[in-house]
Amino acid sequence: MPVGKLISKSYAAQRRALIDPKRALSWDKVPSYGSLTGDTVYVAAVDGEGNAVSLIFSLYGVFGSCITSAETGVVLQNRSAYFSLDPKHPNRLEPGKTPLHTLIASMAFKDEKLWALLGCMGADGQPQIHLQAYVGMIDFGRDIQQAVADPRWLSGRFALGEARDTLHIEARYPKATIDELVRRGHPINRWDDWNELAGHAHGITIDPQTGLRAGGSDPRSDGAALGY
Repeated sequence: MPVGKLISKSYAAQRRALIDPKRALSWDKVPSYGSLTGDTVYVAAVDGEGNAVSLIFSLYGVFGSCITSAETGVVLQNRSAYFSLDPKHPNRLEPGKTPLHTLIASMAFKDEKLWALLGCMGADGQPQIHLQAYVGMIDFGRDIQQAVADPRWLSGRFALGEARDTLHIEARYPKATIDELVRRGHPINRWDDWNELAGHAHGITIDPQTGLRAGGSDPRSDGAALGY
């Protein structure tokens, strides 16, 4: 995985050049899509000594691999279904290799100190949800609860029969903004104010000066932020 290239300014400039501010990008220039099939759970925890865990578990298929661990009772996932059996494919099946998938249990650092834990469900919406939450906190000064509760949009197909370039957007965005997106050529699915398909994001932030922990739980789901 060429991490250096993916986070470089030059690669960002290449991606930015694909954006036409007057017209929606045609779908054949956009990376592939996924589905919301399966169930995902995200848990973040930070203890008094600063030890932290950012954990995501997802079955992928409705019953995962359909195998249950006798020792734990946990149903095992089947994310290996993402592998390709084409030996020339970059995501080909190989020993010791992790398949390409949508799971993101993130940790963010400021000045080499742990600052935030963030995760969510939502298939291919996961990187989009992460982007929106981190932009909210970093660029707009939102706290973790505000960042996961802010209006959200997702691009892609999340239900059978939808166009792959559908832009789903919650109604809490200004109507003029949504109407302008339509004018620019985006196929819009106007969600209600709060939509569960917009993903379930949760997280914890740690104040670098005081060490104060703050938790955020997505109102779209049944999660919770708890102190102990």
